[in-house]
Amino acid sequence: MADRVRASVHVLGAYVALTKPRIIELLLVTTIPTMILAERGFPSMGLVLATLVGGTAAAGSANTLNCYLDRDIDQIMNRTKRRPLVTGEISPRAALVFGTVLGVLALAWFTLVVNLASALLTAGAILMYVIGYTMILKRRTPQNIVWGGAAGCMPVLIGWSAVTGGVSWTPVLLFGVIFFWTPPHYWPLSMKFRKDYAAAGVPMLPVVAADTLVAREMIAYAVAMVGCSLLLVPVAHMTWVYGLVALALGGWFVWSCIGLYRRAVDPSRGKLNAMKVFHASITYLTLVFVAVAVDVFLPF
Repeated sequence: MADRVRASVHVLGAYVALTKPRIIELLLVTTIPTMILAERGFPSMGLVLATLVGGTAAAGSANTLNCYLDRDIDQIMNRTKRRPLVTGEISPRAALVFGTVLGVLALAWFTLVVNLASALLTAGAILMYVIGYTMILKRRTPQNIVWGGAAGCMPVLIGWSAVTGGVSWTPVLLFGVIFFWTPPHYWPLSMKFRKDYAAAGVPMLPVVAADTLVAREMIAYAVAMVGCSLLLVPVAHMTWVYGLVALALGGWFVWSCIGLYRRAVDPSRGKLNAMKVFHASITYLTLVFVAVAVDVFLPF
């Protein structure tokens, strides 16, 4: 009996791993502050939970289908060779069924419990990631993560529409923040694992371009990201407190990208340490969205 329970827990853990829960966590970090901004206060707990449940299922579906489609290259890359489809813990057919069912349930959930607009945006997010990024862009262009990463921006549109029933310029700017954030977030990771991507034939920009070029593009995207975050002040009627926080955080992250560029140009400055920028990007996005949520409750 104990062995059967352990086996069941192991299989359950393998299915959870297919959904890439660490990525889902980051997506949800952007959803709740967006809903607070849309409501200009705390939305009902039921609506928040419903949106998070649907969003988790949708992201889990897209990530599982990504694992299914990429199982051939996952077994080549050291970073992904322990995924359940590579180790054989989950069969390809089981993963395909699981990912499809999760997606269908997510769309039905949003339609019945939240609203149709959120359901349609969720369908778009799944299609963008599975078809746009995984099937079309990932193995064909160094700009794969730029355009494919747009799927990761969709939670802000979904969260906003869950509250308001539609979209406006404010969530579009939040979308822009994440869109321009994605390349300087993901390319440092690609720098660290460039040999993996090269072996798998995935043309991530750091695989096919010099570090100096990659770092320059990261700086450009980071500057555009900061611009979108500051445009929220007049468009979303944010306070000067948010403006200062967004400017300070943005300046800090841009400087991190500049530091990467300077080390790429002159290796004598020290180790490239791209992962430092990767971790900084996560801190930046988390704190900016926390600032978005807190700003709503400031008394001025």
